Amino acid sequence: MIKKISFLFLIGVIVSFTSPPKKSKLQSKVEALAEQVEAKTIEWRHHLHQNPELSNREFKTAEYIAAHLKSLGLEVQTNVAHTGVVGILKGGKPGPVVALRADIDGLPVPERVDSPWKSTVIGEFNGNEVPVMHACGHDTHIAILMGTAEVLSKVKSELKGTIKFIFQPAEEGAPEGEEGGAKLMVKEGVLKNPDVEAIFGLHISSGTHVGKISYKPGGTMASSNSFDIIIHGKQAHGSRPWSSIDPIVTAAQIINNAQTIVSRNMPLTKEAAVVTFGSIHGGVRSNIIPEEVKLVGTIRALDNDMRDLIFERLTTIATKTGESNGATVEVNIHEGYPITYNNLDLTAKMLPTLQSVVGSDNVNLIPAVTGAEDFSFFQREVPGFYFFLGGTPVTVKEEDAPSHHTPDFYVEDDALVIGIKAMSRMVVDYSM
Repeated sequence: MIKKISFLFLIGVIVSFTSPPKKSKLQSKVEALAEQVEAKTIEWRHHLHQNPELSNREFKTAEYIAAHLKSLGLEVQTNVAHTGVVGILKGGKPGPVVALRADIDGLPVPERVDSPWKSTVIGEFNGNEVPVMHACGHDTHIAILMGTAEVLSKVKSELKGTIKFIFQPAEEGAPEGEEGGAKLMVKEGVLKNPDVEAIFGLHISSGTHVGKISYKPGGTMASSNSFDIIIHGKQAHGSRPWSSIDPIVTAAQIINNAQTIVSRNMPLTKEAAVVTFGSIHGGVRSNIIPEEVKLVGTIRALDNDMRDLIFERLTTIATKTGESNGATVEVNIHEGYPITYNNLDLTAKMLPTLQSVVGSDNVNLIPAVTGAEDFSFFQREVPGFYFFLGGTPVTVKEEDAPSHHTPDFYVEDDALVIGIKAMSRMVVDYSM
C-alpha cells in the first residue's frame, strides 16, 4: 500500500512539472474572446490587403484603424508621425503602461497571388508609378492589433494599467527626403504621456507553419546601415590607361579588400555580420576611363561594437586603397536601424505566455536574423520583446514558402487568431 501511494505521488509530481499551469479566468476569457472576433478580423485583413498604401501615404488605412478604435471607446490620436494612429485603453485597475505595435505600410511590389482579395492598387514611389502590395504581411499585423484592441476593450474593467495600441507607418522606410517610421514616432513622444514601461511586437513569418511561434533573446534582428563610397580619379582615353587615375580598378580593389572585414576582423563566434556591395555606378563608354565611380552597399551587425569596427575598417580600407592608387575616396555611412534587441528579462518573463497559447512544442528558439526592423527604435527607449508568428499553410513545406517582399508572398488567415491570443495574453500576463 505504501509503495502504491509513493508511486502515485511520484506520478503526481511528474505531471505537475510537465503539465502547463492552469489558466486564470481572465486568461481563458481573452482567448475565448479572440475566437469570437476571428471572423471579423479576417474581414479586416482582406480589406486591408486589397487596399494597401505605401510608407507615409497610409491615409485611408489610418482612417480605417481610427474608426475601429473610436468605436471601442478608446482615446484615439491620429496624424502621429504623419499617418500613425495611437489608441489608449485605460484598465479598471492600477498597473503598468504597456504598448503593442503594428506596422501598417505596403510595398511597391506587384501581386501574383490569385485570391479574391488580391491587390490591384497603383501608387507612387519616389516619383514613379508602381503596383502596391502588402508583400510583408503588415495587413495581418494591423488586423491582429485591431482584434486585440477589441478583445481587451471587452475586459477593460478587469485589466491592470493602461495599454497603448501603436499603429506605425513607414516601417519599410520613408520616401526620399522624408522622416518617418518608429524613429519619428519616438521623436514625437509616442512612448510618453503616459510613459510606456514595456513594448511588444510581432511579425508574421512566411517560412514558418501556422501554429508556431519563434523568438530569440538578445540581438534578434541586425542593425542596418547603408553606405556609399565615391572614388575620385582622373579621366583618360581607354587606350592610354597610364594617363588616368583609374577609379574602376580602384573600385574593384576596394570591393575585394573589404571582404576581409568580416572574414578576418569580426569575432564570428560572437555574432554574425554582413558587408554587401549592392551597386556600382561609373563610366559611359568602353573606351573612356571615367573620372568617378560610386559604390553603394549595406552593413548588418548584431553587436554594436562589431558594427562600429566595420565602420572603421571599411573607411580605412577604402581610403587607403584609393590612396595607394592615387585616387581620392569619400566614404559615407548613413544612419539606419539599430539592433532589434529583445530584453533578456522581459523575454524570459513572456516566454511562458507564448508556450501557454500554442504549446511548448510549438515555441521555437531561432538564430538571429540579418534583416532589420525599426521596432528597434522603440526597444532603444524601453524594454521590448519582438517575436515571429507562423503564417505558412501546413500543406506547404516551410522551405518552399515564397519569401517576404516578393509577388508570391502569402500567409494564412488562420494565423490571425493566434496573434490576437498572444498579444492579448501578453498584456494580461505582464501585469499579473
